[in-house]
Amino acid sequence: MSAPGGRAPVSWSRSPTALVLIDAGLPSHPGRLREHLAGSDRSLADIRAVLLTHGHPDHTGLTRALQRAGADIRVHEQDAAILRDGPRSALRHAKPERSMLAYLLHRSAAITTPLHLARKGAFTAPATPGVRVFATDRRLDEVPGSPRAVALPGHTQGSTGYLFPERGLFFTGDALVTHDGLTGHTGPSLVCRGFTHDSHAALASPDRIDGLPAETVLLPGHGEPVTGAPRTATDQARRSGLR
Repeated sequence: MSAPGGRAPVSWSRSPTALVLIDAGLPSHPGRLREHLAGSDRSLADIRAVLLTHGHPDHTGLTRALQRAGADIRVHEQDAAILRDGPRSALRHAKPERSMLAYLLHRSAAITTPLHLARKGAFTAPATPGVRVFATDRRLDEVPGSPRAVALPGHTQGSTGYLFPERGLFFTGDALVTHDGLTGHTGPSLVCRGFTHDSHAALASPDRIDGLPAETVLLPGHGEPVTGAPRTATDQARRSGLR
């Protein structure tokens, strides 16, 4: 989940005629998104597609607004129910393995993460019906930039990364992050069990990142980008394990 005071977990890939947004931040982020777009003489109407790495509410807060502005919302079919039923359903559809209370008792600063999400409206955003789903790894040729969707299950059942090979970018979502708000850990890692649905699958998913070209930049859902060989980052994440 997002770190208090951190940047919105949104990123985009530019094409000559349209924009592709990777994840959709929190409900409180529209002003920040519009401001950034305006810096390039763009608007919400220029966003053709929103590719969701997973259905957690800190990644889907603006999906309904962007859908109404004309963007196609795309998500793996395993996480589509969270969009359909609304953000509060995330705990039902992708129940974490460990209670958040365990982290709050061990580290008092952990409380800032759920409080931040609540203040920014993460759990009150509207549901987003009518999203477009995909079932398996595939190249999304109808999306500007023709990214490849790569299944990275574990954090949620439908967690997905997006590779833009011509740009050397891979969006990892929360399958690999460099900051964990509950534990306070920084550096390449797997999100703790307090936000992970299936730790066995989560530990296996970095194997799918290992084969990326060495010059690929990893862009996580939380924390700073990772440069250098992707295998170096995934090895570090495996050593860290799930806390």
